[in-house]
Amino acid sequence: MNKRVLILVSLVVIVILALFARPQKKNDELVFWTLQMRDFSTYMEKVIANFESANPDIKIKWVDIPFSEGEKRTLAAILSDTPPDLVNLNPDFSALLAQKGTLTEISGDDLTQFPQEIVESMKYNGKNYFIPWYATSALTFYNKKLLPAPPKTYNEIFTHCHAGVDKPLLMFNFAENDSMLKLLNKYGINSADNINSQAAIDLFQTIQEAYTSGCFPKESLTQTHRESLEKFMAEEILMFEGGSNFLNLIKENAPRTFARTELAPQLTGESGKYNFSMMNFIIPVKSQKQEEALKFALYLTNEENQLELAKLTNILATNKDALNDKFYTTASSGDIFAQARVLSAKQLKNIQPQPFYPHRKELITLINNATQKILLKQDAIENVLNKLKSDWIKLN
Repeated sequence: MNKRVLILVSLVVIVILALFARPQKKNDELVFWTLQMRDFSTYMEKVIANFESANPDIKIKWVDIPFSEGEKRTLAAILSDTPPDLVNLNPDFSALLAQKGTLTEISGDDLTQFPQEIVESMKYNGKNYFIPWYATSALTFYNKKLLPAPPKTYNEIFTHCHAGVDKPLLMFNFAENDSMLKLLNKYGINSADNINSQAAIDLFQTIQEAYTSGCFPKESLTQTHRESLEKFMAEEILMFEGGSNFLNLIKENAPRTFARTELAPQLTGESGKYNFSMMNFIIPVKSQKQEEALKFALYLTNEENQLELAKLTNILATNKDALNDKFYTTASSGDIFAQARVLSAKQLKNIQPQPFYPHRKELITLINNATQKILLKQDAIENVLNKLKSDWIKLN
């Protein structure tokens, strides 16, 4: 064998080895990524098996990703030539991917199994890119022994925080995550255009006066909802806002407070609407199985599968038929867990959409820092909000 033939054979061997060494995606395989759903693997594997049985030409490869790695790994995968075909994400990161032109647009005709309010709230630039999977919506917990009639709005707390009671009603966590961003959104203050409006100045003035007068514990500026929960369980505050999953914590750690706990709708602002959180599916534009991915996503979110998942967790279904099931519409007077589920589901019919912010984390930091300056009276409210507007514009 001469030298030229040897070189040619060697090159062929190297190419073959490289092809076999590289992970291969089978032609009939639909790659499906979720975020931290391994605890529900029995449910997931059952749903996948049922789907494959009904669709023998489609094979699902399920990959579960830790929350902490979700965004980084998804971005890298979606920008590659062989992305997963269906991915579970949150709406904010999904919107960032939509902005980059990496997602497949979903026809409104394919989303008719979801409430119109949810579909409309999840549009990006007027288009659908997201398939809703499950939701949560916080409630107001209150101590019925110490507070027979809880306030229904933030304004009632801000202006009548000590009426008839000798303890703070609520410890609002001003500097935690997106608490203030969500509060402002309930008052329609959600853009650089109106963050320094007269309405915003008046709202911050009201909050500042409430904080200065002792309406909220001083720790409201530094502590998180975990500390708020501890204060509620110790009956140092009379109200707590959170998801229904906190009921078990109260029951286990503060049985006396649990016996005194009643539920009310989430506090509202001027809009009278409720905040919610959502997890959704997206289909990368580079997916070679877009039609199959959509079919599987709609199967995962049908009435039967959503109700089964809901009964294993504290999440809310997003399928409208599932939300009309008695599981979400009826609760006995003595079952506070069922009451929480019914009340949360009802709130999904009156939701306050939140704009998608390309630089959400940075914006949250700006808003929280500005709130701290205002509450501590480090500068005039107008000056702080004018600076916030300027910084907000620079983010875009």
